[in-house]
Amino acid sequence: MSSLDVASYPDTGPADTVPAGPRALLAGALGNALEWYDFAAYGFLAAIFAKNFFPDSDAFVGLIAAFGIFAASFVMRPVGGIVFGHIGDRHGRRQALFISAATMTASTVAIGLLPTYAAIGAAAPLLLLVLRLLQGLSIGGEYTTSAIFLAENAAVRRRGLIASFAGCGASGGTLLGSMVGAATATLMSTDDLIAWGWRIPFLLGVLLGGFTLYLRGSSQERAAPARPRRPGRLPLVEALRADGREMIRAAVLNLTLGVSFYMLFVYLTTYMQQVDGLTERLSLQINTISMVVVLGLAPVFAALSDRVGRKPVICGGLIGFVLFSWPLFLLLDSGDAFSALAGQLGFAVLMAAYAGPMPCVLVEMFRPATRCTALSLSYNLALGLAGGTAPMVAVYLVNREQFDMGPAAYLIGVAALSLIAALTMKEGRGRALS
Repeated sequence: MSSLDVASYPDTGPADTVPAGPRALLAGALGNALEWYDFAAYGFLAAIFAKNFFPDSDAFVGLIAAFGIFAASFVMRPVGGIVFGHIGDRHGRRQALFISAATMTASTVAIGLLPTYAAIGAAAPLLLLVLRLLQGLSIGGEYTTSAIFLAENAAVRRRGLIASFAGCGASGGTLLGSMVGAATATLMSTDDLIAWGWRIPFLLGVLLGGFTLYLRGSSQERAAPARPRRPGRLPLVEALRADGREMIRAAVLNLTLGVSFYMLFVYLTTYMQQVDGLTERLSLQINTISMVVVLGLAPVFAALSDRVGRKPVICGGLIGFVLFSWPLFLLLDSGDAFSALAGQLGFAVLMAAYAGPMPCVLVEMFRPATRCTALSLSYNLALGLAGGTAPMVAVYLVNREQFDMGPAAYLIGVAALSLIAALTMKEGRGRALS
């Protein structure tokens, strides 16, 4: 045990017995919807961004460039994890959540107002890159801090369920981005979508962002941030010293979350168009249906983890990825819309089982004083490495290597690594967080 032991922390236990009200919980969860709404909207419209911001490239190079900017935003996520982790550990979870939501709202709306390459030339993709980097910075502290906020303000017996709302917010944002993208593609012609329709999802972000900021500005957290016994030492330094091993385990555990989410629910809309020959409209509709399933089942699996433990549920989901990713991708590769829907729904169930309890699992791995920093850095390193590059890896395997099943093989390998981390982690169900 480190010299910074459990006894050195202020008690955060009252949240285990006196849970916060619905308003505070909604404030903690809703920001994830905003963050992932934008990330999803960009991924779904990647082909449109390629035409508007990289028009001189061939289709493959333009798509790689568009997803490259998508991946570049992930480079800032570990930096955001450090920045917002420090704010959350030193100044409170709510403060970190408010600043991250404000940054994300401003940059999302700004993307909707960007001039294209036709208007200002090479400055257009440069400005797009800058705004995506700002978004990466803000999202670096959003998911993890909201998961901590929710878990610390939940009763022990329902901690898994309540913390899962952080993930549900992310899934809900992706679902909303998919729905808006599908509606935009359905209600206007392809020419209008390319000319101006792509702006609509980003401009609408001001509504979700404004509501999130209102809730976070007026809500109160019950669990105050714990402070280190040595107040002069940075939370980052203390986290690396005391929780380095758990941070590595958490990062490996999250590799599959990054690859599966951004490959299955962002890139696959492009996959279904290129490999299966499905229309953009139909692929977005299939993706929307699958996200509804994830959103509905994730809390169910999280609640199950409150009864049987976190490890059995998460390990079951990861074993499912190892065993069934190949046959499910065969369904996606069939060229038939109903088979593609069946394959995507199968992945949705596995994703819900694995990701549902994950927010609570990560919170339970770390001590209060440096929880925001340790969790944010380990999570965002994994997501930056695996999640941000997943669409590019998939595009390369399918388009350049002509290996349609390449994404399945990649997902299986990553899931096997995460399974090792899951099998070696400690069970956190029923333990106090203080």
